[in-house]
Amino acid sequence: MPPTNLDNTLSHILSSRLSQGRLRRLTIPSPSAIDFSSNSYLSLSSHPSVKAAYLSLLTSHLQPSDSPPQQQPGHHTLGSGGSRLLDGNSSFAEALERQIAGFHGAEAGLLFNSGFEANTGLFACVPQKGDVIVYDELIHASVHDGMRLSRAQRLAFAHNQVYDAAAASSASQQGQGSKYPSLDALLQSLTRGPQGDAVRSGKTNIFVAVEGIYSMDGDAAPLRQIVECVERRLPQGNGYIIVDEAHSTGILGPQGRGLVCQLGLEDRIWARVHTFGKAMGCSGAIVLSSPTARNYLINYARSFIYTTAMSFPSLASIHTTYNFLASSSHADPLIAQLYSLIHHMHSLLADIIVRHAPSPELFRINPEVPQSPILPLFTSRARSLAQYCQERGFTVRPIVAPTVPMGQDRVRVCLHAGNSVEEVEGLCRAVEEWVANASRSKL
Repeated sequence: MPPTNLDNTLSHILSSRLSQGRLRRLTIPSPSAIDFSSNSYLSLSSHPSVKAAYLSLLTSHLQPSDSPPQQQPGHHTLGSGGSRLLDGNSSFAEALERQIAGFHGAEAGLLFNSGFEANTGLFACVPQKGDVIVYDELIHASVHDGMRLSRAQRLAFAHNQVYDAAAASSASQQGQGSKYPSLDALLQSLTRGPQGDAVRSGKTNIFVAVEGIYSMDGDAAPLRQIVECVERRLPQGNGYIIVDEAHSTGILGPQGRGLVCQLGLEDRIWARVHTFGKAMGCSGAIVLSSPTARNYLINYARSFIYTTAMSFPSLASIHTTYNFLASSSHADPLIAQLYSLIHHMHSLLADIIVRHAPSPELFRINPEVPQSPILPLFTSRARSLAQYCQERGFTVRPIVAPTVPMGQDRVRVCLHAGNSVEEVEGLCRAVEEWVANASRSKL
């Protein structure tokens, strides 16, 4: 079939992105390369005990039989057969929701096929006309898509800035400011503006959307400050905080329960989204909330209603990894190993900067010890640094605009409990070689 006018238009748009060095491409990771890129922070997807438990569960529940599935108590089909509201529900799925909610100290939970679908469904249907969604400027794209489908007003606040003084301090450290106000200033403006009476009286709901850990910068939300600010500015109780725990699940809190549980804020957060495709090593997500909110999502979340339910193998993988985390003898050593590697790598990178004194544009890191396994290496030459490391056997990825704001390109390094000290030191040697060569070439 010859190219159509539409093909020509799309090709022109892609060529423009290519000329800017921003074209996205699918790649297949080399099986021999050392992984410093994936989000599998605890390395559970390759953990021998997790794999053995998963295969055992599949075998016990998916044994071939000539009998119809409904005559096989405790047995399941390979696929779900439909949406949860039609033929895709099961006692196993409902028990899993109760298990996960109990693990995270929540009243109820509703499974979604992915974190993206959980966020789009939640934000599209819960905020009502006249409500306001206040969100961190670096909130995930899935929340943005959900908000666009919502009837609520949308307002952003500066990343992780609860109060103006903190915003000024952080902007100075990062060498840049934000065009958005602090959370406190934004909430104050809502109580004083045209809708101020409705906000102050509690008639207008304010939803505050943040992430536990931000996927590109690796920093944690100042959640306790956020909660205190919202409760002080909205004393009528019409401030509802939603925390996306995608990147904090499995690595923060007791046995990886997340940031909310780490801070003991379970009763002060309206909803949480936990996803299973990062540290949990499988796929899917759950929205934790009240039973009423769960029932509302079943009735109005289109990304839940109009999609095929997760298959039993997917549910089994989630069940297996949660059982693994629930055992402190399994989870705690992995989390401790992970944070030992985080501190070691940050120290090595800081030493590189001391030895070579590169310009901040060429190479810099966040000076604070990381709060997560995500370590961004900021550089205006992200593709060059990533390629240099890849050629030496380390899988890292350049992250450039529009995925991150213009001027904040970086190589995103993700550490895993399965990485060794020697692997971390090898990657840092490659980074140092690149920094030294790049610094000389600029002289």
